Amino acid sequence: MTDMSSRSSKARRIRLGQILVDVHTRDTAVAAIVDLVRSKRGGRVFTPNLDHILRAEDAPFREAYDRADLSLADGMPLVWASRWMGHPLPERVSGSDLVEPLTKVAGELGWRVFLLGGAPGTAEAAGQKLREQFGAQIVGCASPMVAVDGAAQDDATVPTVSASSPDLIFVALGSPKQELWIDRYAEALRPAVLIGVGAALDFQAGRVRRAPAWIGRLGFEWLFRLVVEPRRLWRRYLVDGPRAIAALARTPRDRPTA
Repeated sequence: MTDMSSRSSKARRIRLGQILVDVHTRDTAVAAIVDLVRSKRGGRVFTPNLDHILRAEDAPFREAYDRADLSLADGMPLVWASRWMGHPLPERVSGSDLVEPLTKVAGELGWRVFLLGGAPGTAEAAGQKLREQFGAQIVGCASPMVAVDGAAQDDATVPTVSASSPDLIFVALGSPKQELWIDRYAEALRPAVLIGVGAALDFQAGRVRRAPAWIGRLGFEWLFRLVVEPRRLWRRYLVDGPRAIAALARTPRDRPTA
């Protein structure tokens, strides 16, 4: 296994809109999450994109971000904006890109992994694939009903997750539910580290097709997803997207890092 402890997991933070974002590469982000799990203190890991910049105009979502242990830029518009501001992020680090390397580490170190989110059966299908590929202990799967404020609508969900004693929880509820759910229940699920991974379980289960890597590098994964899921995503990208860009543009240029 790659020695994650030999890499620096500390990073500067910059502000994009009203969200603080850690300056990480994918490798150093994985190392930082490994450090969080090893610390046994628990943690919240968010992966902001352009949609999150707009949602952070609302206090509950913004305050959840203020409590995040790691905030990793999932979206090329955030990377481009950071360059314009004079504090460039080195690359995009999406939640979907973290699932496999972290599951690989989990398999090597014997960590217990819980998958939460997606339509019924999605987490189970994703878990089977990850178990076969990386030998990880997938100790539970759930597809709970969650309110828009992140509250679990089934009283059994959090106790069930807690009873499985996970080290790492991938939360795929979609924004803003997954960030608010993580923020609401992270203390109850300590020492687990909770990571918002968006559509990652759908990708792993083969339920939704992911854009080829080269499209993501060019910054057009949003367009690919819009073509694949137009009914679900048209408002996010065509209506909310321009508003989010405006919110991002209000960030003062050359603002000092936090």
